[in-house]
Amino acid sequence: MKITDIDAFQIYDSRGYPTLEVEVTLSNGIKGQGMVPSGASTGQFEAHELRDGDETRFKGKSVGKAILNVKTEISGALAGKSVFDQEDIDQTMIKLDGTKNKSRLGANAILGTSMAVASAAAETKDVPLYEYLGSGTGNLLPLNEIQILGGGAHAGWSNDIQDFLAIAIGAKSYEESLEIIHNIYHSAGEIMKERGKCVGVADEGGWWPNYTSNEEPFQVFLDATERAGYIPGKDVSISLDIAASDLYREDKYHLPLDHKSFTPDQFYALLKSWCEKYPIISIEDPFADTDVTNWKRFTAEFGDKLQIIGDDLFTTNKNRIQVGIDQGLANAVLIKLNQIGTVTETMEAIRLTQNAGWLPVISARSGETEDAFISHLAVGTNAGQLKVGSFSRSERMVKWNEILRIKRQLKGKSTFIGSGIYDRILKR
Repeated sequence: MKITDIDAFQIYDSRGYPTLEVEVTLSNGIKGQGMVPSGASTGQFEAHELRDGDETRFKGKSVGKAILNVKTEISGALAGKSVFDQEDIDQTMIKLDGTKNKSRLGANAILGTSMAVASAAAETKDVPLYEYLGSGTGNLLPLNEIQILGGGAHAGWSNDIQDFLAIAIGAKSYEESLEIIHNIYHSAGEIMKERGKCVGVADEGGWWPNYTSNEEPFQVFLDATERAGYIPGKDVSISLDIAASDLYREDKYHLPLDHKSFTPDQFYALLKSWCEKYPIISIEDPFADTDVTNWKRFTAEFGDKLQIIGDDLFTTNKNRIQVGIDQGLANAVLIKLNQIGTVTETMEAIRLTQNAGWLPVISARSGETEDAFISHLAVGTNAGQLKVGSFSRSERMVKWNEILRIKRQLKGKSTFIGSGIYDRILKR
């Protein structure tokens, strides 16, 4: 089935900012769509998101240039290609762009097209997207990593740590994992309102706090877990996204809420104290993407006790992931489609991570759409984990709900190992 037309449109993400939707039409009349997410806390090594930069329109964030690139150069280059040649299509766009970070055509223009092609191919084969992406081998339902309290760039810097997330390590089924997080999320909201600590809801749906220190959220988390009837560290564990690159300036880590700055060694000691004091099972971007010494040191000390996720450090780039594997910098990789810009490169990053014995964590962005592509990606690749944001807002819930639909489609062939996914990297 050949590609006959590619079109693109400006739509809006969950923060009300413009983004891109691409529509691919095939010779059989079937269409595929791809909606591109956008991040707020972005790493310096990510592929380039092309914006118009005209401050008189959408605060400079309109995507007319990316749309034009899809309609002209990309459409012309892909016309007549088989929709099933995903790798060739993606490589054609990469070569057409001709830059290291997809800055000429825009990674958003390229990714939207790449996602739309995959969706159209699955539709043509009359199979679910997860089945197409995984060549029929995907059946592992993910353990969810769900934000309870937002912070950092996702919540107006109300506290310095970007995400306090819950992982239902005691869940025996996908449905139970959602029920546990539902109860904790709403318990946390009740507690924060009672204490006058809740400002609202952050970008990804977690509670937007009003705290006086960076340790205060830990107590709220523990209190919410116990109020919901669960045991911290047994039923539910904490996952932290430090987003440390956002805190690192002039060779120090700055925590304005605590009115403190830390040398790298001091910051290491702080994180170590948190990991020893609280029931933390996963920590993302504990250090800046340039603080390689502490990444290696931390993984050597905690790599068999904690999941240590590289996000800004790796940016879903297989070359950067390979360096991390060779140097022992982490034991898990956050996987974001728009960090690298094509479906093919994303799949390569996942396979590289898995082949190294590390864990991929499929992730959404703070600016999301109603597209549930990543839910299919998580199941299709047997990634085992999915990080979408919180347990509220439709652009988040559509991803959790899609996993429930996928489970029904699998008709008893699905598996859920829950926290057993960590047995591949941790000694417990």
